[in-house]
Amino acid sequence: MNLMLRSLRHAVPCVALLVSVASAEVAAPSARDLAAQLSNIIQDGSSVLRLKMDINKAGGGGKTVLQIQVKSLRGKGSTDLIYQILWPKDRKGESFLIHKAGGRAPGGSLFTPPDSLVPLTAAKIKDGIFGSDLAYDDLLDNFFAWDNQAIVGTEVVGRVPCQILESKPGKGDDTGYSHVRSWIDTKLMVTMRVEKYRGSGKLAKRIDTTRVSKGDSGNWVGSSFSLQRPGQDSVTEIEGSNSKHDVTFTAADFTPEALRSLK
Repeated sequence: MNLMLRSLRHAVPCVALLVSVASAEVAAPSARDLAAQLSNIIQDGSSVLRLKMDINKAGGGGKTVLQIQVKSLRGKGSTDLIYQILWPKDRKGESFLIHKAGGRAPGGSLFTPPDSLVPLTAAKIKDGIFGSDLAYDDLLDNFFAWDNQAIVGTEVVGRVPCQILESKPGKGDDTGYSHVRSWIDTKLMVTMRVEKYRGSGKLAKRIDTTRVSKGDSGNWVGSSFSLQRPGQDSVTEIEGSNSKHDVTFTAADFTPEALRSLK
């Protein structure tokens, strides 16, 4: 689930979100406290992980399977991400860099081998990455850090009792969504579902966690996801593996030129 929530990043999130957070035993947290816990753990420093992305195209248009490497650097107020296709061979090396700091609009670069490097413009930020239903802005939105948070109900998702947290942006939050609802397993502190809404109040997309497992740090995370857009019969499924935190990066690792020589 934009900044992709951390569970999508681990899938992801993505995304990412996607959100996954450390296990905690918290009795009936307030909406603001719950959002703060989720937001703080999203900002988890440096990491590398691999994803398998299955893109089931609309109208019976076939299925695309991608193996992707993700490099991530997340801190308070800033996010840097690089996604690179490792497989299939004919798309190996396709990659993008995206950066967001504070409430400012994100920017980045797109690279297609052997030598096409172009800006990732604001006009493309809502497009799906690599032709999927997961958009660039989904990888960046940390809606748990938005000003307005409220618990609006409870519901069982996949046999898991969840608190429903509704997040709305403040004036300084750059996002294309009017509000986001998250179904939180407060026992494991894992987001089981995310629904993102546009300004009209129309549901734009839903991300369901389909598998929960322990991450490399020993915490519970959402590790597989299914993403759909209402009114579309396409489905994107994401499965994360081989995550590693506390990776050493340099400033040069998150530059447009770095996309030409990623390993």
